[in-house]
Amino acid sequence: MRHVRIRADRNHVVYRAWLGTLLVAAALLGGYASGAFAADAARLTDLRTSVTSDRARLVFDLGAPAEHSVFTLSDPARIVIDIEDVDPTTDLPQALGSSSHIAGIRSAVRNSDDLRVVLDLERPARARSFLLAPAGSYGHRLVVDVLPEGGDGGGSADQPSGPENLRDLVIAIDPGHGGHDPGALGSNGNNESKVVLQIARRLRDLLDDTPGFTPVMTRDSDVYLPLRERIVRAREAQADLFVSLHADAFRDARARGSSVYALSVNGASSEAARWLAERENSADLIGGVSLDDKDEMVASVLLDLSQTATIESSLTVGERILGELGEVNRLHKHSVQQAGFAVLKSPDIPSILVETAFISNPEEERNLTSAAHQRKLARAIRDGLQQYFERRAPPGTHVYARDQASSG
Repeated sequence: MRHVRIRADRNHVVYRAWLGTLLVAAALLGGYASGAFAADAARLTDLRTSVTSDRARLVFDLGAPAEHSVFTLSDPARIVIDIEDVDPTTDLPQALGSSSHIAGIRSAVRNSDDLRVVLDLERPARARSFLLAPAGSYGHRLVVDVLPEGGDGGGSADQPSGPENLRDLVIAIDPGHGGHDPGALGSNGNNESKVVLQIARRLRDLLDDTPGFTPVMTRDSDVYLPLRERIVRAREAQADLFVSLHADAFRDARARGSSVYALSVNGASSEAARWLAERENSADLIGGVSLDDKDEMVASVLLDLSQTATIESSLTVGERILGELGEVNRLHKHSVQQAGFAVLKSPDIPSILVETAFISNPEEERNLTSAAHQRKLARAIRDGLQQYFERRAPPGTHVYARDQASSG
């Protein structure tokens, strides 16, 4: 497929900002009503948590949408989450796990059928919350982020982008395969899933040490994840970029080199058809806009606009990463390729798939299992995406603010 080159400027950043405004406006015109919830009590079936250096995230799994409110209290520091008309069926204190942000969790029923959840904090913090529609294997979810008071963690769309509200760029790192799906096997018995997990961890550590970036792993152990669940996890983390890592294989052991893929137009078209056919079960697009209440034409236009901007961004960041990979490894393809990989089909998160090398090539298999070469590959990927975001970071992020300051 012909490779489309994108001009190296900020046009697509402005375009995506405009697109977000368009989506919100279209939602209002389409009759989007976030408060139109089911009358029956929603079941709270699970509480999942994830913790990064600047945020603790709680995801409440619900059987149906639920009205909620979140506020903070002081002396002692607490965050209170009130969820209306909900039936808890999980042990919230045990589900919390450990967090440096949250000391404990309490809950009680109020007004017969409402649930109050109280988070006891280690130190003063602020909270942000939003609802997610069903997607993949997940149902309705209430997401609550606990953020340092006056710190990073990502401001909401209606907050000013002053220094106290700037956020890190979130990079979702997806080690391919895993668990009962080991991926490709090398001649010396090394399997793809374990090798790319090691590279992913090295990339995570590099991004942890890179100011303005927060990495999130879709998996951090040898477990199997369905392809679409990987996208769901990236969306739950509000990722700015999704990077899937793989190691190629071919029947001819002489095949070698690195490749980078973005979503193809045909892949986007097939995914658009799936979203439009099942849009009542689709996650929100940019700006929190759902497709489920739009007519066919409006939904199709919104989805096409979102996917076009996303593919263009994916191709551009892919070019940067491919250029850096060419400094540490031979390239199998010298331009970003496009294909219909399922993990690339998020319509609103730029997504690339990196084939780090051919594990079926004995020399490249040895390199893939070398700690030193793994670090080189991880550094090349980090440097490529860092170059991309230094010129194309979304407003409201630390990287964007630094770029604006340096450019005068």
